[in-house]
Amino acid sequence: MITSEGKVDKIMRLLKEKGYKYTDKRKAMVELLVKEDRYINAKYVSETVGKMYPGLSFDTIYRNLSTYEELGILETTEIKGEKYFKIGCLESDHHHHHHICLGCGKAKIIHVHVCDNLKIDELKGYRIDGHKFEIYGLCPNCLKKEENK
Repeated sequence: MITSEGKVDKIMRLLKEKGYKYTDKRKAMVELLVKEDRYINAKYVSETVGKMYPGLSFDTIYRNLSTYEELGILETTEIKGEKYFKIGCLESDHHHHHHICLGCGKAKIIHVHVCDNLKIDELKGYRIDGHKFEIYGLCPNCLKKEENK
């Protein structure tokens, strides 16, 4: 199992290999995403990293998040019209999907085996290059909190 520090180092090496400069701001964003290990929005990243770097603009943060997504470092989802980001499953080399908690943003890996032979009648003659399957709801912790309200 890769440690948090190991994940950060691996991601920073990948960024360097892809031609991106090492900056403390980029590292702070990566550290936050690794530490949180859940889906978070750009506003949360901006508010958190912005405390350390007050001059850091929202546009710069969003641009970096988009770059990380393009490089496969981050996974994204959209909830209620807003994009959320989560550090990719760096330790997993197999295809899987997630249950995403709408309360806390935690993602639980689920294994759905229907993907192995993905055949959809309506797409006969089409090539499928990828797909995304997500389940949304509440995790047991958030469900307990909601029931105790």
